Order: sequence, then structure tokens, then C-alpha cells
Amino acid sequence: MLEQKLIDALHTVLPKGQVFADVARAQTIAPWAVYQQIGGKSPTSLDQKLINKRNGVFQVTVWAATRPDAVAKALLIEQAIMNSTLQVVPQGSMRAIYEDDTKLYGAMQDFDIWDDR
Repeated sequence: MLEQKLIDALHTVLPKGQVFADVARAQTIAPWAVYQQIGGKSPTSLDQKLINKRNGVFQVTVWAATRPDAVAKALLIEQAIMNSTLQVVPQGSMRAIYEDDTKLYGAMQDFDIWDDR
């Protein structure tokens, strides 16, 4: 399953309990990562049959107490995803963000990912 392989790659950088789908649990201590599918391509052939592949564009955001820590974790995450068994094409470099309510620094990057259905 695509998501499980992505989670496994993220866990090479951050321990269990620090990787979340969509939103982190309240009171989680940084650093942590959140992933969410933000799009993708429908894997259909010209005869309108589904092929045995799945595609998704996943946004991965890491949150940390400092900008240098967010960038360092994001670079490790990028490498971990690229080293996984998934077929991955990064959709540009990371983008810096800041969350004023939590005073945390974020780094997000999008990945176009293919895997078996």
C-alpha cells in the first residue's frame, strides 16, 4: 500500500508517534511530520480500464522548533522518500512556512508517487 510505504520512509527520520496523516495530535512535541494526498492522476488506460498502479501527489510537512531543524529534517525526509521502493518525482523543492499560533517552523514539499494498487 502506497501510504504504508510512505509512512515507513518517514519513520526512518522520525519515530512512531511523530508522523501523522493530515494533522498532528494535539500536544505533540516537535519535531513531527504530516502527510496528505493533495491530488494525483487517475491510472486508466485508453480503453477506460484501471491499470494495476496508483498515483498520488502527497504533501509532506515537517514542523520543528527552529528553521534549521525544520530544513534538516525536511532534507532527510526527501532522501528517505527517494530511497524508498516507491516511484517518486519531487514536485519542486521545499517551501518554508511558519505557524504563528504554535511558534513552529515548517518545511513542506510535494511528491508525485506511483506504486502498485
